Amino acid sequence: MHPQPPGIEDILKRHFGFQAFRSHQREIVESLLAGDDVLALLPTGGGKSLCYQLPAIVSEGLTLVVSPLIALMKDQVDSMEELGVPATFLNSSLAPDEFNRRWRDLARQAYKILYLAPERLVAQDMLDALKDWNVRLIAVDEAHCISEWGHDFRREYREIAVVRQRFPDVPLIALTATATSRVRDDIVTLLNMKPPRVHVASFNRPNLSYRIVPRTEPLQQILTILSSHRGESGIIYCMTRKRTEELEAELKAQGIPALAYHAGLDADERARRQDLFIKDQAQIIVATIAFGMGIHKPDVRFVIHHDLPKNIESYYQETGRAGRDGLPSECVLLYNPADASRQRYFIDKMADEHEHSVASEHLAKLLEFCESALCRRVQLLHYFGEIYQGLDGESLDECGACDNCLTPRARIDGTLAAQKFLSCVLRIQQMSGFSVGLRHVIDVLRGADNEKVRKWGHQALSTFGIGREHSQREWTHYAREFIRLGLARQDPERFNVVEATDAGKAFLKSRSRLEINSPLMSTQLTRKEREQQKTMTGAVSYDQDLFARLRDWRRRTATERGVPPYVIFHDSTLQAIAREMPTNLSDLSRIAGVGERKLANYGDDLIVIIRGSN
Repeated sequence: MHPQPPGIEDILKRHFGFQAFRSHQREIVESLLAGDDVLALLPTGGGKSLCYQLPAIVSEGLTLVVSPLIALMKDQVDSMEELGVPATFLNSSLAPDEFNRRWRDLARQAYKILYLAPERLVAQDMLDALKDWNVRLIAVDEAHCISEWGHDFRREYREIAVVRQRFPDVPLIALTATATSRVRDDIVTLLNMKPPRVHVASFNRPNLSYRIVPRTEPLQQILTILSSHRGESGIIYCMTRKRTEELEAELKAQGIPALAYHAGLDADERARRQDLFIKDQAQIIVATIAFGMGIHKPDVRFVIHHDLPKNIESYYQETGRAGRDGLPSECVLLYNPADASRQRYFIDKMADEHEHSVASEHLAKLLEFCESALCRRVQLLHYFGEIYQGLDGESLDECGACDNCLTPRARIDGTLAAQKFLSCVLRIQQMSGFSVGLRHVIDVLRGADNEKVRKWGHQALSTFGIGREHSQREWTHYAREFIRLGLARQDPERFNVVEATDAGKAFLKSRSRLEINSPLMSTQLTRKEREQQKTMTGAVSYDQDLFARLRDWRRRTATERGVPPYVIFHDSTLQAIAREMPTNLSDLSRIAGVGERKLANYGDDLIVIIRGSN
């Protein structure tokens, strides 16, 4: 471990208002100040930005930050200026005069941090100018975008390697919240990183609760969720532009102000709606996945998926937009297996065999996650190669805050269903000489009269129609249970065809009894379960009236300063103030998130509000 550079603890407190570093932050800062490259995998809300912002304050010269979205750049610059750190960005949102002014100020080294999009970064005039701007650190945010195996691949990220070639001795940090081992390898290779110091924090977001429920009456289900989050910000993700607009209209008809957000809106309108959400002037955004990356609004209290996300990484990333301030937040997925058909339709149109295979594998793992009766948190962490552990380091198999922990599913007798399913799979293979996909097996079991069944003559099979007593959704669940138990398998190399395994064939011969998990049931948490959920995700008590007054003051102050409310203070800081009720500046300075600059700017106002509540 490198020796601690002098002053970083002092800077952490003075500028950021924190008494101690979060997990991995100190080691990352020390590595960068020692000149090492760093690959940092920190969860959303885990303090990634501080890892390069603090070295930027300490070091002479310019820290260059590659960031994917304009909105994120403005947020970060506003936050830095609130902390008294000179920072800027250059992008197409600036008028020519303002762009040129900032360029001149960069040339005279007036800034500590510069935010750029990857395509602007690699423009020839920028590359030439950077040589004279004393670049001492390069940070690549959302680094998973460089990998085709990542959930949000962007080709322009591949060009960032040019900057590493221009500045081979400048330390580079690649940051992401989501990356499998395959994506990590891509990041290191494609960014031409020197063998980096790798810091992987836990992917666990302990303040988030996860629920997956069958989508039966989506509007009513959403209204029920919203009723427990009155006055709080949230995001509802939908698969299509049309659905975002329909749901926006349905919510408005119920008296709930909501805004649709999708790529079909022009850029100015998207920016306007995003700004309204960020500034707490619109509390609910109904969005496609066009909304989200780079949205650092820390007080999103719930994320609802109206439709199936693309894959587990997307689900983790999108749910990760809730509770970035560390306060308890809720994530609910309204699940309908039929959503997978639409995704398969687009996957089947992929001409590239490799892309088709990757997308098919991702979808299969997502459906397995949705259907499983295991703890959601355990499964998410396992996907990223992590074991869920308690404070004592002991591995745990339940979190106590997800649907499968709060309302465990019953075990049912799946013997007859397994016999019918496996027999049907084998009969199809024996008759046709080839295996088929899960949908076709279910069609045969349910006696479907369709073109494929007739084309292959599968209506003549002895297993045709023997499973009419179960719906397609139930059979899909049973099949995933049989696959999970190793009685059947899907082959991703052959379009996920279904085959009986040796264990499945042995089961048929043995006629032994088989217990499986019952299908996913629609559940509404009881008050007791909601209290347990809050306890497990870290809810604390505080004076709610004082918190409301502090939020009102923050909203007015943010409006006056032209910045989002969370740039002034996070909810977590206001809750801590409403809990501790400091009555002098010295005590107020000990609250996490209250640094010197903010104490000087806002301390007197806060003390007046606190004393007025006593």
